[in-house]
Amino acid sequence: MTDLQHRIIMHVYVTEKSMDEMERQNKLEFVVDRRANRAEIRRAVEQTYQCKVEKLTVKIVRSGKIATVRFTKDFSAEDIGGRAGVF
Repeated sequence: MTDLQHRIIMHVYVTEKSMDEMERQNKLEFVVDRRANRAEIRRAVEQTYQCKVEKLTVKIVRSGKIATVRFTKDFSAEDIGGRAGVF
């Protein structure tokens, strides 16, 4: 993992809703650097976890920026979540 990827992706954001989305919709949520744009976030996730991102949405909350990532059918969010330390 390069230094840039490490600075963009802070950690996985785990809530009951995000766990439900992981199982049902193949999505994971990450807390990311507030200064990162969508293209940088997409590139960092794809390179860090060797996967393909189908859709990326970003929301800014009081505590920071949260990116919701939907993976393509070829990749399982549960497997990626296991590598990211969710389980």
